[in-house]
Amino acid sequence: MREEKRSLRQTQIETAAYEVLEAKGYSGTSMLGIAKQARASNETLYNWYGDKRGLFQALVTRNAEEVRHHLEEGLQAEEDALAILGTLGPKLLRLLTGDRAVALNRAAAADSSGELGATLSKAGREAVFPLLEQVLLRAKQEGLLCFEHSGAAVGLYLDLLIGDQQIRRVIGRLPSPSEAFCQERSERAVMHLRQLLGSSNHP
Repeated sequence: MREEKRSLRQTQIETAAYEVLEAKGYSGTSMLGIAKQARASNETLYNWYGDKRGLFQALVTRNAEEVRHHLEEGLQAEEDALAILGTLGPKLLRLLTGDRAVALNRAAAADSSGELGATLSKAGREAVFPLLEQVLLRAKQEGLLCFEHSGAAVGLYLDLLIGDQQIRRVIGRLPSPSEAFCQERSERAVMHLRQLLGSSNHP
């Protein structure tokens, strides 16, 4: 199958997976159900994704791609660390509070096996957190921030950026955030991070 056609088919299958997930939850979602929704063969899904967990890992990975690529490109280009955070923030906030992330988190919360939650952690947080850690360590090397534990510094940044936005989206108490809201919150997060962890050499 040509790459362009396969990519289109994968998009259709993954869209169908979200539709089935929202309708039936993770435990009620099957490869056969997704195949029927996507009008694809069950064999194709197993050949491409291996099993249900592999398919959902692909969904989470694809959902986090833009954020991961942004971090990797910024680190490779040796951009100013806080400038990377400034442009990353809106992307990360949209990722974590977007409709697809909300659907995945709702399903994970209802999945008693913990399988979907583990998949979300592995393909999402565990893939992005080390890159964020590298960005903040660069900020420390540049004299922009001062901290002892990089993991705690990343946690602080995420708290400042996300706060309770993600959980309030998951429980249906907030609408999807606007571009302007994400930009403003990102700028505020970096400002507060500098106030809390700023080096005395760079007020």
